[in-house]
Amino acid sequence: MIPAWFDPYVGPAAGVGASVLWSFTTLLFTAAGRRLGATLVNALRIVFALVWLGLTHRLLTGDWVPAASTRQVGYLALSGFVGLSVGDWALFASFVSIGPRLASLICTTSPIFAAVFGWLVLRESLSGVAWLGMVLTIAGVAWVVAERPGPGTPTVRSNRARGVFLALVAAACQAAGYLLSKQGIGHGWLPREEHMPPQTATFIRMFFAALFVIPVFVWLAARARGSIRRPLAPAELHTRRLGYFFTFCGSLVGPFLGVWMSLVASDRAKLGVAQTLISLTPVFILPLVMWIHHERVSVRAALGALVAVAGTALLFLPESG
Repeated sequence: MIPAWFDPYVGPAAGVGASVLWSFTTLLFTAAGRRLGATLVNALRIVFALVWLGLTHRLLTGDWVPAASTRQVGYLALSGFVGLSVGDWALFASFVSIGPRLASLICTTSPIFAAVFGWLVLRESLSGVAWLGMVLTIAGVAWVVAERPGPGTPTVRSNRARGVFLALVAAACQAAGYLLSKQGIGHGWLPREEHMPPQTATFIRMFFAALFVIPVFVWLAARARGSIRRPLAPAELHTRRLGYFFTFCGSLVGPFLGVWMSLVASDRAKLGVAQTLISLTPVFILPLVMWIHHERVSVRAALGALVAVAGTALLFLPESG
């Protein structure tokens, strides 16, 4: 049971929690992708997350099949397609065209898209303090991401116009995906007491995302059958097992708990505020790479992180959420 005094902070806390969880997910999926390949990891993460969400839904509600209206299912299915399919594809494609650093910088515009969508569709308005907090947080994250890579960092062959456009599409799709999720919960058309729990909404959204990756599994299975099979050497077998282990753990931390927390944030906070707080991963990943990979973090990155944290603190003020 949540104490009454903490109720105004549930949404912002969930948003920050999602960012922290996704920071760990980034490292886990990176390690898995190096061992299994990005395509297989991307497909497995959704399937594993769907299993986690199904079991959790059964434990929490006693039912395997969520209770939802056709309209709610429609919103959540479209959310999974827009946010997890089109949005992720546009983001990965922009990585190839202009590199992950510039693409991630452009994606910091996602909270602005979210604030506009929330105002247009849900009539959500933000206070001056909330706008200040958003600007500070976005500026801090952008400052961290925009830092020039060090010597020896691989360069990316740039198709700048295409890459910038795709990164903007990814940012808009992220915001639109969470808007549709919020509508699927019931915001804007159902009374509060009839809203769907965020966990149930996450389960339905992930179910349709899993449907979208079925063709990927079919393609991977067909390719495996068509290739010459040979026994794996012990070292290769160990590498693949580690890849599956990292994928399994990453699906628990990110697509399961992280996405769940992100929907709690969008349910309990205004869309622009929630999108800002779930976009803090570039900041939270700094101490992780220092600890795990022993990377040095520059003064600029540290100052950007402090600015983002200052903006986040403003977003925790009750009148902003």
